[in-house]
Amino acid sequence: MIELQDVWKEYGNGTAALSGVSVRIKQGEFVYVVGPSGAGKSTFIKLMYREERPTKGHIFVGGFNIERLRERQIPLMRRTIGVVFQDYKLLQKLTVWENVAFALEVIEASRRTIHRRVEEVLDLVGLSEKAGMNPRELSGGEQQRVGVARALVNKPSVIIADEPTGNLDPDNSWGILKLFERVNDRGTTIVMATHNRELVNATHKRVIAIEGGQIVRDQERGDYGYED
Repeated sequence: MIELQDVWKEYGNGTAALSGVSVRIKQGEFVYVVGPSGAGKSTFIKLMYREERPTKGHIFVGGFNIERLRERQIPLMRRTIGVVFQDYKLLQKLTVWENVAFALEVIEASRRTIHRRVEEVLDLVGLSEKAGMNPRELSGGEQQRVGVARALVNKPSVIIADEPTGNLDPDNSWGILKLFERVNDRGTTIVMATHNRELVNATHKRVIAIEGGQIVRDQERGDYGYED
């Protein structure tokens, strides 16, 4: 599903964010990406959905050769990937329903498809009764559930989540994790960058640890491994 081959990423100021990273993630895996701040986790995540491009190396996601994609091919690739952000990135002038539907409207899905899929994912995340509300009227946990619904509405083969519980209290963090586990149980690959020690240590998923731009640990049933 995902493969990085000797990937390097250097920014314009000479900072080396990733140095020779190679890793494979199989279809249906649930993987945590951990490490101290500034270790390269966010760069690792952004490379997978072509928010950043590697300085050198090869990246494959769902059959796409990421670094060789032409600009017109990027939207097609991103239809196969759902991305969940720490700060939700919801459109504040749209309702919950409209935020989720927007991901289908941009690919010109039929009205019937849009209605059916939005109803399905809002039910999955437990927000059917709040479909007509504005994001400002929701709690942080509910807003993140909208973000998860938007990521799921295209039936992606992989969900990439960058600190999705970073702004949430423990109860809402667990709620988001349980959602991801339900989606993963249906066969969707989950890659989640996180600083949440409790979630990682309690669930025993695969853990990839990044330090200084390199993978220093890759455990099939790992733990967080860092002190506060």
